[in-house]
Amino acid sequence: MQNDAMQAVRRAAACETIKLDCGLTVLVRPMPGYSGVHAIYGTRFGSIDLDFEVDGKAVHLPAGVAHFLEHKMFESEDGDAFAKYAKTGAAANAYTSFDKTCYLFTATQQMDESLDILLSMVGEPYFTEATIAKEQGIIGQEIKMYDDSPDWRIMTALFQCLYHSHPIRHDIAGTVESIAEITPEMLYDCCRAFYSPGNMVLAAAGNVTAEQVLAACERAKLPARPVSMRRLQSPEPPTVARERMEFSMPLAKACLGVGFKEAPVQGAKAEVICDMLTELICGGMTPLYRKLYDEGLVNPGFDGEFLLLEGCCCFLFTGETDQPETVRQLLLDEIARLRAEGVDGELFTLCKNQMYGEMLQDLENIEDAATALAGSFFRRRALAEEIEALASLTKAEVDEALQGMLCEDRSATVVIRPEKEDKA
Repeated sequence: MQNDAMQAVRRAAACETIKLDCGLTVLVRPMPGYSGVHAIYGTRFGSIDLDFEVDGKAVHLPAGVAHFLEHKMFESEDGDAFAKYAKTGAAANAYTSFDKTCYLFTATQQMDESLDILLSMVGEPYFTEATIAKEQGIIGQEIKMYDDSPDWRIMTALFQCLYHSHPIRHDIAGTVESIAEITPEMLYDCCRAFYSPGNMVLAAAGNVTAEQVLAACERAKLPARPVSMRRLQSPEPPTVARERMEFSMPLAKACLGVGFKEAPVQGAKAEVICDMLTELICGGMTPLYRKLYDEGLVNPGFDGEFLLLEGCCCFLFTGETDQPETVRQLLLDEIARLRAEGVDGELFTLCKNQMYGEMLQDLENIEDAATALAGSFFRRRALAEEIEALASLTKAEVDEALQGMLCEDRSATVVIRPEKEDKA
């Protein structure tokens, strides 16, 4: 990578970092010339956080509580947050993943007012039996919608095959039965454990200054709430729970998922290597992808991804195919070939340059820049560390890592067949 391009990436990753007395981490990237602002208020609390101890009290949650709580945070005694955002002209949203929950907005005007709404809605939870019952019906419909998504079903099935006890086996939204168990006390326990400022980040990028964001935090009077919280998790063995799963859905074409269970990796360099491996195995520039696509074995959406969470690390390859067994074997054969011969040097360079390009492109967009800043907090490192890790990465390091990864004896296969092919 040329020095001028490297410097450009480092400048794009630069931000102002402030740790407030209450414990909140504030990350701000002023972007002169942009008219909009994107802000994210996030906490390290996701769907896998089902068992924990807070201030000496053991809490065991049914699946789906983090996602349920995300929905409830928009309600308060004095009205719905979406209605308040409508008055400022901001576009607001939120999402829950396996390990975090984030609340966000994009605005081109009245940014201070929108920040006040964001900080107050998360800082002042309000739950009743009646409002919880209403939300259970709404989220129940959302769960049924996900049940009809083959992409989501195949990912969930892969996690259930790969893991014996890790809570990633549960759907992020839970089930209709699990969310029926939710009580106000559970939600307040979660707020006390995970929604303290010391466990949260406020990231903003665009037409904004650190002074504006800090002023909003001052107005919010965020409390310093020292909390004693400890996650409780059962040990996960290195073996897969189940090697194969098949079921049927109303589809035009079968879906294939192949997952590989790994020991959790540590450090920015290891994560960059794993991200790159998915591209080196079946990315659009690889021999395997060209063969699969040119011979009509897969649809264009066939690809791979890498996932790293507390106690969970895996590679997932998924897509549509009329010949799942053939595609699975070609994938395994390609991994074995790369392990024996090493990755192609030219392809390694192309993938490395592509990753740099994506970093640059993302960090020049206010939404992606704020997301990258928040992501660095959740990964407990500065964004620049990932850039430095990528800059120093060598082909030899990738080849070495591949020797102990993506092994067939730690893999699982899921096939979803069209219902018309169901012989049962």
